[in-house]
Amino acid sequence: MHEVVKSAKQNMEKAVAVFRDELKTLRTGRASLGILDPIRVDYYGTPTPLNQVANLGVPEPTLIVIQPWDPTLIPAIEHAILKANIGLNPSNDGKAIKLPVPPPTAERRKELVKVAHEYAERARTAVRNVRRDRNDELKKLEKDKQISEDDLRHHLAEVQKLTDEFIAQINQILAAKEREILEG
Repeated sequence: MHEVVKSAKQNMEKAVAVFRDELKTLRTGRASLGILDPIRVDYYGTPTPLNQVANLGVPEPTLIVIQPWDPTLIPAIEHAILKANIGLNPSNDGKAIKLPVPPPTAERRKELVKVAHEYAERARTAVRNVRRDRNDELKKLEKDKQISEDDLRHHLAEVQKLTDEFIAQINQILAAKEREILEG
């Protein structure tokens, strides 16, 4: 596999990985620690990921429990959760924070599906941009006589095949997430 094609594959894989990460932040009605990933807690003046200052757990399908290693961080963690605007209301018992995850309304589910589709379209666009950039690179190599016309045709076909595969993968991931959101 030519370096340009290999680079295309790696960049397309990154686009799919970003898409998966974005989908994790969508709340489906089931408790998922992924929705806490973007939250940063002010830990002695440093914004720190929540999972680096507390144990996170999902004891029930509709509940997330956050147990800070330092109980004095509870107010800072609650503040960070509210500031993150993820639609969950924290409550604490002095030792741990409980985040009940209510099932989304039908209207909210439709909004979430729409957001998932936007994320998917961004991912597909990223994949197509990688294709365009790599195709331009290959055409330049051919123009500079570093690869033959046959090699160019072959590599362009490889890049197109990768593009089709990654877009199909994005569509599959989207369909699964859509089912998860709508079934809740």
